[in-house]
Amino acid sequence: MATDTLKSRAGSGSSAAGGFGRLLLDNGALTALIVLVIALSVLSGDFLTTDNLLNIGVQAAVTAILAFGVTFVIVSAGIDLSVGSVAALSATVLAWSATSHGVPVVLAVVLALATGVAAGLVNGFLTAYGKLPPFIATLAMLSVARGLSLVISGGVPIPFPDSVSHLGDTLGNWLPVPVLVMVVMGLLAAFVLGRTYIGRSMYAIGGNEEAARLSGLRVKRQKLAVYALSGVFAAVAGVVLASRLSSAQPQAADGYELDAIAAVVIGGASLAGGTGKASGTLIGALILAVLRNGLNLLSVSAFWQQVVIGVVIALAVLLDTVRRKAGATPVAAGTGGGNRGRQAATYGLAAVVTVAIVGATSFLHNGSAPADPKLGLSLSTLNNPFFVQIREGAQAEARKRGVDLTVTDARDDASQQADQLQNFTSSGYGAVIVNPVDSDAAGNSVKAAGKADIPVIAVDRGVNKAKVAALVASDNVAGGELAARTVAEKLGGKGRIVVLQGQAGTSAARERAEGFAKGLKRFPGIKVLAQQPADFDRAKGLDVMSNLLQAHPDVQGVIAANDEMALGAIKALGAKAGRSVQVVGFDGTPDGLKAVKDGSLYASVAQQPTQLGRIAVTNALKALDGGKVAPMVKVPVKVVTRENVAGFTG
Repeated sequence: MATDTLKSRAGSGSSAAGGFGRLLLDNGALTALIVLVIALSVLSGDFLTTDNLLNIGVQAAVTAILAFGVTFVIVSAGIDLSVGSVAALSATVLAWSATSHGVPVVLAVVLALATGVAAGLVNGFLTAYGKLPPFIATLAMLSVARGLSLVISGGVPIPFPDSVSHLGDTLGNWLPVPVLVMVVMGLLAAFVLGRTYIGRSMYAIGGNEEAARLSGLRVKRQKLAVYALSGVFAAVAGVVLASRLSSAQPQAADGYELDAIAAVVIGGASLAGGTGKASGTLIGALILAVLRNGLNLLSVSAFWQQVVIGVVIALAVLLDTVRRKAGATPVAAGTGGGNRGRQAATYGLAAVVTVAIVGATSFLHNGSAPADPKLGLSLSTLNNPFFVQIREGAQAEARKRGVDLTVTDARDDASQQADQLQNFTSSGYGAVIVNPVDSDAAGNSVKAAGKADIPVIAVDRGVNKAKVAALVASDNVAGGELAARTVAEKLGGKGRIVVLQGQAGTSAARERAEGFAKGLKRFPGIKVLAQQPADFDRAKGLDVMSNLLQAHPDVQGVIAANDEMALGAIKALGAKAGRSVQVVGFDGTPDGLKAVKDGSLYASVAQQPTQLGRIAVTNALKALDGGKVAPMVKVPVKVVTRENVAGFTG
């Protein structure tokens, strides 16, 4: 009897321990979110503030809405790589129809949603009836949707109708509308998954497609509906994103499909299909947003941020594998009442713990002394030597003056830059320097900083629809004219050239192209054979130039909107560069100047980026101290050739 009693107690203890372990396995994402909140609250006094928490909600909204749609697809054992491009296309259709063609806003919104449905139906048809693997079908749609977005917009952002732009505003000056839309779409996704026939069909198809078919389920029709739903959610996400930026960006949401898939997997769904919940997806999106926000606040390098997020995704997939091997209860709708009770208890406990942390940390930070003013610098990209030099100049000036400077990399994503600027504002930075990804898209974030009495300095590119304390920049139009004149004069006023354009939608690309056109008007003997975008990228410059050489082997000159594309063109030209073909770049980067020295690059219109960074910091500090700042600070450009490159310093 005693032995039996001891065994019973031991078994009970073992069962309790096993149940607790199973509970953690089933709710690993929620546990991770709580741990992240605790850690970041301890590490940064700016994290657990009302403004910053709402900021995190806004930053998670677009990813979460996309991810809710992707959840449907992954639960049914598919994948959708097209959601980012479909989001951009839907927003572009709305702006193009309402702003450019006067279509009533309500009808324009319907057209945007219909665009998402149409893209989803094509994906579903190719997958279900065309027998294409979901990866291939949606990868094709990714390219088609992005291309159509660029075709419709002409590569230029289209202003969003004011009535729709309010989706990016706040209610009562505190509750962001994107957060409300995220909650509504999350509830809709949860309802579809847990309470509808199509939701149950998703789990059946994902669990065993052949068994679902044999049981009488019309699998092909269900797949059409699943991908159509994903398209609708992508369209809504695109509208919300464009509302935040006050414009439809043809390059918007680039790469967001990866974040959406990551959020679904982190939230507990299995890529093998059959499991997944809307609540888990929401937690996954929040984890990504909290990570990025916290790493920004801690001034972690943008490069290391990518490493950290990649590790988190890998750990999430590992947890999924461990959970399935351990036989953990699937995170699916319709599970038993006991499992619901355990999950409800866990979520309730998490809520209590989170509220306690928020309250305690807020109390501790309320009495703390304010930190010294800090400067924030948001660069459009650090994947370009020109902007790396701006960063180096800014950091050198900040060190010289003993100022704390936080630098972030927007990776040519206007939405990510909006998040970074909001982080600076909610964290109470003294002044902000921004190099906009897009001049229109940065407007709302700059306005928000202005309302918080934070002076903003724009560097290299201006900000539209918002007031900045100063613009520190070279004259891109004048520089473009110089580049055109330089190559035309080198060719003796007659010749055949091609133009490599910058990234569509950026002010620098538009202004330099305008300068090229103005400069070439003075030389009627110069014939432009082709103008093609290479997105300020060296590899794309190589590919585009290689293609153009097939059609125009007799080209005599190349104008590139930056040195990186010029260097790619030189690689494609080989021995012709600097001999039978003259190449002119723009920026005066170290690699560009090296090519000028060896003669393969005839000239570069140098902007002196290091000086841009230094002067931007100087003016930011002057504005912060209440000093008078000139609204326009021009840094002179100069043409650097082999004759004067030795004496040039950027």
